[in-house]
Amino acid sequence: QCDLQGLWRNELGSNMTISAMNTAGTFLGSYHTAVAATNKQTLVSPLQGVQQHPGAKRHPMFSFTVQWQFSDSATAFVGQCFVDHRGKETLETTWLLREEVLSHKDTWKATRVGTSTFTRIK
Repeated sequence: QCDLQGLWRNELGSNMTISAMNTAGTFLGSYHTAVAATNKQTLVSPLQGVQQHPGAKRHPMFSFTVQWQFSDSATAFVGQCFVDHRGKETLETTWLLREEVLSHKDTWKATRVGTSTFTRIK
């Protein structure tokens, strides 16, 4: 069974902490990115999310959003947790990052998409 609670790190060195989940499957946490498209200092940013059918699935799906504290942007992640035959947990995610643009005509460049794989630190 995969448990989302804990400390995770992705392939770029970003750290994410997920707190305990309530019975509805919602959780809070924090995210400290190792990469950013800004010259500003990156800050730990809050995240909030939900796990689909908490406790019912071996490889649960989940989603969470991060409201970046150092830029006018937010990222939405969706993913699934997997456990290999040795018990190693991995979160496979796809994300959309939306940044604020000054006008409607700049919407075309406001969203980025990517993937991240997180492994448990503790």
